Amino acid sequence: MRRRAVLGAGLAGGLGIAGLGIGFGKDIARPGQPGSLLASRAKLPAAYQVPLPIPAVARPASTAGGTDHYAITQRPANARLLPGGLVTPLWTYGGTFPGPTIVAKRGRPVTVAHRNELDRPSVVHLHGGHTPHDSDGYPIDLIMPAGMKDMGGMHDSMPGMPRMPGMTLPKGDVTQGSRTYSYPSQQRAATLWYHDHVMGFTGPGVWHGLAGFHLVTDDEEAALPLPRGDRDIPLMIADRSFAADGSFQYPAAPHGDPGVTRSWINGVLGDVVLVNGAPWPTLEVDRARYRFRILNASNARRYRLQLDPQPAGGGALVQIGSDGGLLDRPRPHDRIDIAQAERFDVVVDFSRYKPGTQVELRNLFASGGPGKVMRFTVRSTSGAADDSRVPAKLSAIEPLAAGSATVTRSFLFQRKGDGTGMGWTINGEDYHPGRTLAAPRLGRVERWRFVTDVHHPIHVHLDPFQVVARNGASPGEYDHGWKDTIDLRSAESAEVLVRFSDYSGRFLLHCHNLEHEDMGMMADFTAS
Repeated sequence: MRRRAVLGAGLAGGLGIAGLGIGFGKDIARPGQPGSLLASRAKLPAAYQVPLPIPAVARPASTAGGTDHYAITQRPANARLLPGGLVTPLWTYGGTFPGPTIVAKRGRPVTVAHRNELDRPSVVHLHGGHTPHDSDGYPIDLIMPAGMKDMGGMHDSMPGMPRMPGMTLPKGDVTQGSRTYSYPSQQRAATLWYHDHVMGFTGPGVWHGLAGFHLVTDDEEAALPLPRGDRDIPLMIADRSFAADGSFQYPAAPHGDPGVTRSWINGVLGDVVLVNGAPWPTLEVDRARYRFRILNASNARRYRLQLDPQPAGGGALVQIGSDGGLLDRPRPHDRIDIAQAERFDVVVDFSRYKPGTQVELRNLFASGGPGKVMRFTVRSTSGAADDSRVPAKLSAIEPLAAGSATVTRSFLFQRKGDGTGMGWTINGEDYHPGRTLAAPRLGRVERWRFVTDVHHPIHVHLDPFQVVARNGASPGEYDHGWKDTIDLRSAESAEVLVRFSDYSGRFLLHCHNLEHEDMGMMADFTAS
């Protein structure tokens, strides 16, 4: 009740919860974890049996003109993730899940030519990227597979989801076979990722493997004595569920409609946790500091990550970065709550453990298989060279002044109120491409207020933001630095300051629970 009261008081215009029509059904307003579990039917592997894969770093096909040019083919591939010789078919970037890691340097442009050899359309969004609108991955700017001209079977089961036979999409920039995305790399060093973003079908696209890392580096970060090389490791955490034949199972809506069937309206949870595509992997580590770039690439699952055992004195997870790059200073945590699409860069000092110690990374929001993530084994050899450290000051972050905000906008994220409950809305509206809910002016600071009925991780395209309030009080423990995704629980509110720059055009604001997104919880904003 206290959180509801705070939320109501924080809304512009004095609106209360009742006036907003927010409902709290017991099926979706559970603490900690949204979504419903889709149990696997295949025999699952034992935990901690396979080594952690490290995604390969892509090499540019050309560096002509001072730009790094990459080429990625989206294609089917197979993986052996389960025992008994079962094969898991994947949709991949370049034949692997995760896809190849792209490493860009600030100020050096990157292009990525994506060729679609899947049997379905695709869209690529660079999550966290500061990019022009025509390379942002607008959800109807489709890359059609070569030779496919009819989207047959995809229907308009929600307003704004156009019928697709004959490709009569409104205002979509559709390309045949391939599309080249341009990324200027004019942003600070950060852990970004790229993933599929097709309107109404992002959930199955990511679930089946269309995700990869995109890292931006810069001179400021390179000058810091942080762990690097083999001790700088990306961790893509994603839960999945397996059918009896070893394939990923996903409760897609029937007849090619967008979204999922009713039982999974609040999100799909798997019972197997994959890290870099491997189930519950292991990693041998030196008694030294490691940097882990942690990404929650799950469709709907939140994680509360904690090392077990904790080192003496606690503070095992030293956060050095957030979605938008380095924090101003390190912040030690005993545990980290990470919602879908959020990134946390953390340093772990394994010299705080005795040689031979086995350290689990656990998810305290779940038990059984989903409660396990991966395991580290501290090598028995002593004296591993380690010249890294975590400095007391990491970066200078320009604070956006609350008093400089020229506009305040409110966005209400809630379940569809038409009696069916089969959909999600922002400000009561289903998603309709081309319909704008906000028109910010470039270079001006705005205050955006987000309000939720149940749990929603909210993502803003184009530029990051700074959290200035949560539930009418100070920002939360994990709200520091530049963010592009904010984790809001049931009946919460937050206020952020955002300043869009450089690129005009249409961009997106949406929930990053992918089932919510696919069933209408997106909105356009137009920057000018």
